[in-house]
Amino acid sequence: MDYRIIKAPTAGVSSILQRRIDATAKLDVKSFEAIGLMQGKLCDMVFAADIAEKASGVTVVDVRGNCPQNLVMIAVFGDTSSVETAMIKISEEIERQKVLFRATPK
Repeated sequence: MDYRIIKAPTAGVSSILQRRIDATAKLDVKSFEAIGLMQGKLCDMVFAADIAEKASGVTVVDVRGNCPQNLVMIAVFGDTSSVETAMIKISEEIERQKVLFRATPK
């Protein structure tokens, strides 16, 4: 998975994301202080979205795109502290589960 955090996103970045988010989400991307971006397998992104929303007061949406490897991207919107907390929790939980499932006998 790839992780990135954008603090104080520019108008151009906000515009790019606004166009790639489903309009039914009724989300004004420009109103957020920070954006966390994650790209990976669908199961990881759904898992990550759940962790993010439970970890802090963030809004998580799917970002449309075209990728030949069947990767998807989610965006985590909120204030800087909440986005950082959510992204850290995601990273920690995914690593914890990797260790857990490697240790599980087959």
